[in-house]
Amino acid sequence: MQPVAITRRVCLTLLGGAAVTGPCAVLAQPPAKVVRLGVLSGGAPVADASPVGAALLRGLAQHGYTLGRNLALERRGAEGHSDRLPQLVNDLEASKVDALVTIGYPPALAAKQGTRLPVVAINAGDPVSTGLVDSLARPGGHLTGISDVSADLTPKRLELLTQLVPTLRRVAMLWNATDLGMTLRYQASEAGAQALGLSVQPLGVREPDDFEQAFATMQRERPDAILMVTDTLTLLNRQRVFAFAAAHHLPAIYEVEYLVRDGGLMSYGPDQDESFDRVAALVASILQGTKPADLPFEQPTRFRLALNLKTAQALGLPIPPILLFQADEVIR
Repeated sequence: MQPVAITRRVCLTLLGGAAVTGPCAVLAQPPAKVVRLGVLSGGAPVADASPVGAALLRGLAQHGYTLGRNLALERRGAEGHSDRLPQLVNDLEASKVDALVTIGYPPALAAKQGTRLPVVAINAGDPVSTGLVDSLARPGGHLTGISDVSADLTPKRLELLTQLVPTLRRVAMLWNATDLGMTLRYQASEAGAQALGLSVQPLGVREPDDFEQAFATMQRERPDAILMVTDTLTLLNRQRVFAFAAAHHLPAIYEVEYLVRDGGLMSYGPDQDESFDRVAALVASILQGTKPADLPFEQPTRFRLALNLKTAQALGLPIPPILLFQADEVIR
């Protein structure tokens, strides 16, 4: 008979705050079996110390899975070449992993099409609009995860830009036009900008060489600010975007805070620790026998604003006190 899962909170409640002993102490122990988890990304294989890797490992540890003790990771990365993803899925299946975590839309699609292993997807855009799942509440199939909320986030990102640049009228939006998940995210951002009375300069890129053309377009028709949609292609070329923004004194907002630590000006997006804790919780449920079809796609509930004062100073942009007050992280 399978043991009933009892959380530490339940144990403490039942015991009235007494020391946890007996059944609760036993149930609180991490699983003895070594779990093999595949991690598939569109860029480089996820490293332990990377922002994504560190957040994932912290989340898994919160749910009793510790690397090197009862958790082994099989990591694969397409290095920016999406055509490699089907073979990487095959490699992961051959390595006998118990489940997959995919980062980005192309890896999620490759896993959906190439295996029947349970999949937890993150950063894959809107999973319903892309056809990854039937609905958020009832995903169906063998894939679940954390969904996109770009339509809700865009107005906030543009509001933050307006606080920084009160004369904001035109926003250049940079995204990977070959990635359906990111194209839909761009479209949601475009609609949000237009609803606020802003004009949008669409700058879809498909390969690294396209960034120079995007930069040339911005030089000919200067925007007031840049919004970069984050995926493997834009991440791999982020330093080029930072350098262009710095050279032309253009404020830019990004979707994830580690880009601000890398030199970007500001970001607003889901709290990565919370998102990957939810990923880990879904993985734990699957490992305990729940089918992905029965696990609703979840949505982020916590969001973070990050500011880089060094970058702002280099751009000659004073940061209004209201933004500093709102910021969750300020890099000085």
